[in-house]
Amino acid sequence: MDAKITLSFDKQVIERAKQYAETQNVSLSRLMEFLLDKITSNHFNSLEDLPVSDWVNAVAEGKAEYITKSKKRSKLKDEYMNRKK
Repeated sequence: MDAKITLSFDKQVIERAKQYAETQNVSLSRLMEFLLDKITSNHFNSLEDLPVSDWVNAVAEGKAEYITKSKKRSKLKDEYMNRKK
């Protein structure tokens, strides 16, 4: 049974995700469901435990950094906004 959820993302991320979903012939909802299912079904203890593909490491401009909610939301927002500048 499907249920609805509301999420907020950066506009550019949404546009890239829509384009990717279209190339895969799936809806954005099904793409997100697939990704969330993969993340939650492998019993990862934290984001740092998620495996990073070789191709991600190849195109990365540095070590992958996962930002978790251990920081206050306002501090995360400030850091995010400062990165966008």
